[in-house]
Amino acid sequence: IFFSCIECFSSVNFFLSLYRFQACVYFASVFQAMSCGIHYLASVFMAVTPNFVCGIPGNVSSVLFYNSSESSIEDIWTLWTSTENYIVVRLENGEIWELNQCSRSKREVSLDLAYEYKGNKSIFSCSDGFLYDDTKWKSTVVTQWDLVCDREWLAKLIQPTFMLGVLIGAVIFGDIADRLGRRRVIWFTSAGQFVFGIAVAFTFDYYSFVIVRFLLAMVSSGYLVVAFVYVTEFVGIKARTWASMHVHAFFAVGIMVVALVGFLVRTWWVYQIFLSVATLPFVLCCWMLPETPFWLLSEERYEDAQKVINIMAKWNKVSTPCKVSELCSVQQDDLVSGRTGDNDTSSAKKHNILDLFCNWHIARRTITVWLIWFTGSLGYYVFSLSSVSLGGNEYLNLFLIGAVELPCYVIACIGMDKLGRRNTLIPFLILSALICVLIMFIPQDFNILIVLANMAGKFSIGVAFGLIYLYTAELYPTIVRSLAVGSGSMMCRAGSVVAPFCVYLRSVWIFMPLLLVGIMALLSGILTIMLPETLGKPLTNTLAEATEMGRSKKSCSGKTTPAHSGAALEKIEMFCQETVSTEK
Repeated sequence: IFFSCIECFSSVNFFLSLYRFQACVYFASVFQAMSCGIHYLASVFMAVTPNFVCGIPGNVSSVLFYNSSESSIEDIWTLWTSTENYIVVRLENGEIWELNQCSRSKREVSLDLAYEYKGNKSIFSCSDGFLYDDTKWKSTVVTQWDLVCDREWLAKLIQPTFMLGVLIGAVIFGDIADRLGRRRVIWFTSAGQFVFGIAVAFTFDYYSFVIVRFLLAMVSSGYLVVAFVYVTEFVGIKARTWASMHVHAFFAVGIMVVALVGFLVRTWWVYQIFLSVATLPFVLCCWMLPETPFWLLSEERYEDAQKVINIMAKWNKVSTPCKVSELCSVQQDDLVSGRTGDNDTSSAKKHNILDLFCNWHIARRTITVWLIWFTGSLGYYVFSLSSVSLGGNEYLNLFLIGAVELPCYVIACIGMDKLGRRNTLIPFLILSALICVLIMFIPQDFNILIVLANMAGKFSIGVAFGLIYLYTAELYPTIVRSLAVGSGSMMCRAGSVVAPFCVYLRSVWIFMPLLLVGIMALLSGILTIMLPETLGKPLTNTLAEATEMGRSKKSCSGKTTPAHSGAALEKIEMFCQETVSTEK
């Protein structure tokens, strides 16, 4: 009854396109998606490691850096060029110390203040803390808790632990939304983003900071997943692909907000508060959002569903709103008759992950799809997180990296409809690999060219990342479609966890992250050639049909007819049930 009613509701004018009610619900919901982009990328400035040296055991009388003599260490930072540098200081008691980043040494002979010294030295640890360059950032979590030297690994765990929370939150809240409803989860996760976002700014040590950020990641991820479901269940079929795709665009706007706030606020806890306040307007009004008729119908709450439909009709000025009772009674006979020939379906065995490897063709398809999900997420976050290290103005770099996403989703939608899923995916994956190689040959002092090339790389990987969800859903039959999309999104989240570690490989070789992304993108693009095109083809119902689609260039519509309500209902089912697996 549920999906039969869905088919009828979708035929009503106000459910086919973005009218007043749907527009208000859509923009109110996706506005909060900006906060997800904000929290996902907040650490690029909040966890910055500035230049630093060991603290000094007394008052400084003079400072020497190469041939430059200054009265205070703060005047030296503008001359600092490498982590191999050190500063020579003379204390008021006459002692001369060499200050390195993770150690300090006391010169045994302290007659002359010279930068080069060949005599004996006594080496000491940084027991008096560290001195940080505060010309750009007055305070970061690194300077707050001295996450440098032997504690540097703690700073490098900040983003991976956040992404782990993203993974867990998507799984937990996606399931809760199916059980308790979309609206309740939206309420909780919206309030959670505000509460945990503010709480992060008032954490008292590193471990409490990581724990609260982990909880913030869970609710942010939970909101993003449920928001996809929520908006696609309110938006009609004709606008559903575009509407769901452009939830990502609001995520990108959140990245741009991070760049703007980072430029204006240079103290990490104030910066965190300003970012979290962005969620407040939605928290104050999200209680007005209705539950979706789709979920209410699935729970057999027909009266509540009718109330929501009546409100939609009133807003959209529809004089004769559809009646739940009439629609369901009309469709029930067709649904029952359609099931009489499929008595075995209800007793069919439950499918598991092994069904995605049931034969060579499906197994190869699964490995390729998983690789694309992983590569898309890896590339997306590598380009985003490393944008602040490209040289030039790091705030402008991150802003542009976020802004370039806005047109890429438009191109993805047009390409999917005009060229096909595979024919759009292949060139953009290969193009992103070529761009990664091209960046390696750009001289490092060509900052503008490097930033533009990274924007092109982010654009290319963004197009591929944007369309893989729908393509995955169309590649697999109904019986394992949810499993396929869900497993793919898990590979996506695995890529987001790995991405920060990949960025840290810049310390090994500056181009190592680009090399890894380029190899993965090229491999994914080549393997995608073996995938079948799904544009204009009906969805398959069985693994045999899906296998045949991969073997033959002809559509399988002539061999099998989709059960019950046909391909149209299959499309609706795909969007309504599986969007929960979509994750940035």
